[in-house]
Amino acid sequence: MQNMDWYHSLNQPLLSPPDWIFTPVWIFLYITILISLILFLRTGDLKNKLTPLTFWGLQLFFNLLWSPTFFINKNIKLALIICGLLVYFIYKTIKCFYKYSKLSAYLLIPYLFWVLFAFYLNFEIWRLN
Repeated sequence: MQNMDWYHSLNQPLLSPPDWIFTPVWIFLYITILISLILFLRTGDLKNKLTPLTFWGLQLFFNLLWSPTFFINKNIKLALIICGLLVYFIYKTIKCFYKYSKLSAYLLIPYLFWVLFAFYLNFEIWRLN
């Protein structure tokens, strides 16, 4: 587990959740992200799916990039930019997946809302500190 002393020393937004909530939420979200991808891939051949798969890969890339940027590099502003890109690519993934499988798109909606909440938290931490 990362040393959270730096994070806890920051001025926190009013709606900051307790630390324990993040692990179960992310486990749930990663499961739904994977199921969404599997359902999408099962909707026929891969022909014409390059764009949705690119968006899916980009959202995963920015998802994985955010934590080290924020917690290890302690770069709150860059993490905020990454989070904004993450929101954008999740939205684009949902929009593209919807054309092939409505369920695969719907499964990503909780993820989008959680990342929007994370964007709010990141923005407020940047603003307050």
